[in-house]
Amino acid sequence: MPLKAVYASPLARTMETAAAVAAPHRLKVRPVELLEVEYGRWTDRPLRPLFKHKLWPVIQARPSLVRFPGGETIHQAQLRAVDAVEEVIARHRRDVAAVTHADVIKAVVAFYLGQPLDLFQRLVVSPASVTVLLLGDGTQPALVRFNDDGPLTADRFARPTPPRPRATKATNAKAATDG
Repeated sequence: MPLKAVYASPLARTMETAAAVAAPHRLKVRPVELLEVEYGRWTDRPLRPLFKHKLWPVIQARPSLVRFPGGETIHQAQLRAVDAVEEVIARHRRDVAAVTHADVIKAVVAFYLGQPLDLFQRLVVSPASVTVLLLGDGTQPALVRFNDDGPLTADRFARPTPPRPRATKATNAKAATDG
């Protein structure tokens, strides 16, 4: 897929992945602070001990109600990430990659699909998968690929052709009498 720019969360893992995405296109990775959740005291901690924390079940069931200890809410992260995506779209219009972590991807997808944030845990994003949203072309946002970890060939990322309205006999008859 041709890319005009590659952005990434400034964390080391995302910058590494973004460098691999940018290299074949001879692009420089542009770090964007807004593409990450501020987990506060949970940052860089292993997940297994956090499963036992009293906030864990609430995060899974109603993430909009939780502020990470010393951090922010998923809703705050969602708004920041969507603002960052909108800024990138305004700059480039199309063919841009943004590399970040699953929670940010899920929150951004939920926003553009109009899905309540409390349902974002139903979305599954695997490491190194690709999610493609069509945005900023004057039409409704469209989710073209989600959690795609198959071959990344250009034909799999082609813009979908909008469905053409099908003519019915009544439409044809009306068109014949209007013209």
